[in-house]
Amino acid sequence: MDITLNNIPEHLETGKAVITVSELLAIKRFTFKMLVVKINGKLIKKNEYSSATIKNGDDVQVIHLISGG
Repeated sequence: MDITLNNIPEHLETGKAVITVSELLAIKRFTFKMLVVKINGKLIKKNEYSSATIKNGDDVQVIHLISGG
């Protein structure tokens, strides 16, 4: 599967035609608690990570939110 992840072309050896956001986060080992995920510009809510799918050619953004003061 070939996607664009954070503006970088990525090839994922998943053996699947589609994967979920949760699967992508596990594959890429993104464990930060505060994430914003967009697929093709559409915001994905955290409770949708296990059902929202990513397919070949998708543009995915995974952004870490950092707060401070």
